[in-house]
Amino acid sequence: MAEKKMKKETDIERIQSDVSQFYDNVKEVKVTKENEYAIGQAKSYCEDTGYFVEKGDLFTAWGCINYAHGLLDAFRKKR
Repeated sequence: MAEKKMKKETDIERIQSDVSQFYDNVKEVKVTKENEYAIGQAKSYCEDTGYFVEKGDLFTAWGCINYAHGLLDAFRKKR
């Protein structure tokens, strides 16, 4: 039982790290008229991550933060 609890805490820490990385990365994106909706959606997915962590649904939390990163990366990597 202790091993399962430890794994859950480690998963939460990893998700929290990804949320922190998201907020660092979003600073690199210049919001324009063309991308403002997608960037807003990415921020919403990032916020949803916290909701699902609080509910104990780490699978969905993980999906939210990864989707947020994907949306953001579409504009962050563009040169």
